[in-house]
Amino acid sequence: MARYKGPKSKISRKFREPIFGFSKALERKNYHPGQHGKKRKTESQYGIQLKEKQKPKYIYGILEKPFRNLFKKAVKQKGITGEVLLQLLELRLDNIVFRLGIAKTRRFARQLVSHKHIQINGKTVNIPSYHVKVGDIITLQNKSKNLDLIQENLKAPRKKYGWLAWDANMLQGKLLQIPERASIPEKINGQSIVEFYSK
Repeated sequence: MARYKGPKSKISRKFREPIFGFSKALERKNYHPGQHGKKRKTESQYGIQLKEKQKPKYIYGILEKPFRNLFKKAVKQKGITGEVLLQLLELRLDNIVFRLGIAKTRRFARQLVSHKHIQINGKTVNIPSYHVKVGDIITLQNKSKNLDLIQENLKAPRKKYGWLAWDANMLQGKLLQIPERASIPEKINGQSIVEFYSK
């Protein structure tokens, strides 16, 4: 299972955002990584586009090849390519598990999916990149519902998203619709990604 395994705090400091979730290093060292925390005074257009392309890769935990394949898929679909790309990222199973509050982070969500704790419409799915469709029901395996870490996450305050429904009694979620760009909270410039790959 390919994923980024490098330093997380440095990446968060590079983007000046909590890319991998809350980071104490980001609060303590509110400057760029490196010996003196210096940054080039002016960034080239290519540098800006590259940075914008790298950001969603780190946020959603995807390496270059699958991310590029997802971009190619977005190009073929109707709509604004940058927005369609973000929608495809949001519809990944590991991201949906994270958005539903079953996991605190996307990394943990990815692990839950890979270890066969998650079901789609009653069938076990262990592929984090699985594309969830509108109307799909996401549930936990019966044996997984009582795991302490999952119970802890489910009891914690959760953010609500208009495109997802969560039934606390049945411990199941449902994808109601494809999310619109305005409702996706991540600060990602889809147009810069399109321009980067169009060169």
